[in-house]
Amino acid sequence: MSSARRKAGSAAAKARPGSAYLELAPGEQPFDFLESKVQVPPLRPGLVSRTVLINKLRATTTIPVATVVAPAGYGKTTLLSQWAARDSRPFAWVTLDERDNDPVVLLRHIAAALMRDQPLDDRLVEALRRAPGALWSKAVPRLAAELSARSPIVLVLDDFNLLRSREALETIAALIDDEAEGSMLVASTRVAPTLPLAPLRASGRLLELGPDALALSKREAQLLLRATGISLSEARAAELIEQCEGWAAALYLAALSIRDGEQTGLAGTRFGGDDRYLADYFHSEYLSRLRPGPLRFLRRTSILERMCGPVCDAVLEDEGSGSELEKIERANLFLIPLDHRREWYRYHHLFRELLQRELAETEPDLVPALHGRAAGWFEEAGDQESALEHSYAAGDTDRAAAILAAIAFPVYHSGRVATLEYWFKRFERAELVERYPAVALHGARVHALRGRPEQAWSWLDAAMRGTFTGKLPDGSRSIKPWVDVLKAALCRKGAKPMLADAEAALAGLPKASNWRPSALVAQGAALLLLGRDDEADDALAAAAASAAEHGSVETHVIALAERALLAGSHGDQEQAEQLANEAQSLIATSGVEGAPALAIEHAATAQTLLYRGRWNEARACLTAAQELLPYLTIALPWLAVQTRIELGRGFVTLRDKPAVEELLTEVDDILARTPGLAMLAASAEELQREAGALSEREGNIGRLTPAELRLLPLLATHFSFREIAEQLFVSRNTIKTQAISVYRKLGVSSRSDAIAEAHRLGLSEHLRVLISDERDRL
Repeated sequence: MSSARRKAGSAAAKARPGSAYLELAPGEQPFDFLESKVQVPPLRPGLVSRTVLINKLRATTTIPVATVVAPAGYGKTTLLSQWAARDSRPFAWVTLDERDNDPVVLLRHIAAALMRDQPLDDRLVEALRRAPGALWSKAVPRLAAELSARSPIVLVLDDFNLLRSREALETIAALIDDEAEGSMLVASTRVAPTLPLAPLRASGRLLELGPDALALSKREAQLLLRATGISLSEARAAELIEQCEGWAAALYLAALSIRDGEQTGLAGTRFGGDDRYLADYFHSEYLSRLRPGPLRFLRRTSILERMCGPVCDAVLEDEGSGSELEKIERANLFLIPLDHRREWYRYHHLFRELLQRELAETEPDLVPALHGRAAGWFEEAGDQESALEHSYAAGDTDRAAAILAAIAFPVYHSGRVATLEYWFKRFERAELVERYPAVALHGARVHALRGRPEQAWSWLDAAMRGTFTGKLPDGSRSIKPWVDVLKAALCRKGAKPMLADAEAALAGLPKASNWRPSALVAQGAALLLLGRDDEADDALAAAAASAAEHGSVETHVIALAERALLAGSHGDQEQAEQLANEAQSLIATSGVEGAPALAIEHAATAQTLLYRGRWNEARACLTAAQELLPYLTIALPWLAVQTRIELGRGFVTLRDKPAVEELLTEVDDILARTPGLAMLAASAEELQREAGALSEREGNIGRLTPAELRLLPLLATHFSFREIAEQLFVSRNTIKTQAISVYRKLGVSSRSDAIAEAHRLGLSEHLRVLISDERDRL
């Protein structure tokens, strides 16, 4: 995990979250999550109590992290459920699945689990509800702060081995850094978690339970055998326990076999962690004894990751599945309830894998049909994502593509870009991009916004080669307006074709289309590039209104920022500041500041701050924008160049020549590969002249740190270093060191010379404003 991300989480977690909490109606969800995933699994009667381990876990009140690592069948979930029932601390539980590799999904489920204990801070709820595209600047720090401020709590992440994405793992690592004293994060997993645990291990702040610790003791194994109702001699039981090596699942399976009268000699049987052997055992010794009806039910419903009666009815084209699920649970057939209402279930992972293999071997031709029925049920039930997964598994790529085209915008606007990209990759791997232009265009859009030009161009070209027939989710009569939007945004031929494409798109798109805000922004940007400022402002105002209507925050912010820059260029600083503030407010309430395209907003805000003489804040905006630039590329050439030029103008004001030159190098590279951007090229030349007029000494002013900029105006006062230090709550030596650094960077040797040089460099406004502010405070 990067140190910057850790520091972001750590800094936020030191403060108690606000005391305001969001009021929710009974049963209302503040953001999307599956309730069944955030409940502690209920305990079945007759389970062997793991008293020794439970007492050990209860006693670890000063250890912040525990890992429970063992193959399936070692009783990890059972142990943690028993612990939850006996510990005085509240438990927040998340049963993870593949979807949690999207960090937005993961954060929402962790927050939902915490919410079951006590309400969440309303700022955290809003960050998660508004789709935190900027995970590391808002959502993660606020969730870390929530954990840090709570009374001791245990957060259990079950099936942690399903987390594989770097973003999800870094999210967990950030939360670990800021737990409250007495709280604990527990990862239950089949394999060692990919987390930075070495420092915790070295400092004795990590509890690790592996297969050896989880292995049943002799007494616990005897209790398990006794609970199954079988009668064994002490010697026979000892032999069985030794063979199973404490593996609860294997011992239980062996006991079932014996209980059913199949008392074969187990001396030569190896019950280790061999999953294939366990599957063979399931098949030969257990499933083969079931009647055809129940066995058929198990096999055919194994296509479902989670199930309830109605979806099973749909998959089987039958009735009574709810009752069948209840029977299976009572028979202890490895069916795990996901909620206390016993509505949703899942099979044990190993059991499901075996059933799926059996289904593929016995009824291979039926598998696609089963998935197709599941897709239909989930689609009708409103679970489009499950419908998409089953459509793909059914081989029904037509349906999968239609669903993806329909949900791509909502999923993107919710901040779940990683999920969206995973779906796109499935079409790419199957070489289906050209076959489904609607999917290709959504993919091209995401690739462009994420700064991947080659992929964006490739997917757009594939869409243009493809042929689309059928209905489009936005009501467009043909795919052409969608293509025109992307052609305009990618602007591969210059400003005039960009305008023509944008206007063609607007002519063909329904007003309700989610593509319309992007088309309006492209139109406004093209008009700007052609010097038609009044028309551009009208188009951008329409874009902002359309984006607000469609919930497209990213596009909305870009439109506002463009209007702010335009107003500033015409001398209307009041309008520029109002628009920039509106964009900032929108970002603050929606959590999309991490989107690369929003660097233009930072540039607009920096310009207004520089006009007001608020240099420190302006530099912070410019720096924040620079961090986004690697992802704002030639994929969107007009925006990439314009943003860099506007940032360069800010750095010219700050006299930061090296920063301007670096930006101009990037601008030249993009312009060299993009024809038809004459106005931007002229602006770049003007910026080059301004940068050339800066001396190397002037460039040094841009290298002053925020602390040095804060000190600079105070050097013009009558205060001594000691008095300045007292007012700024730092030591005299710190002030002296900062002053010497200021002298060196300005090429002077005294306090008075530093102020004179600052005036010469045009910093009078900066000095005046800050001196006034400081004197008021002093």
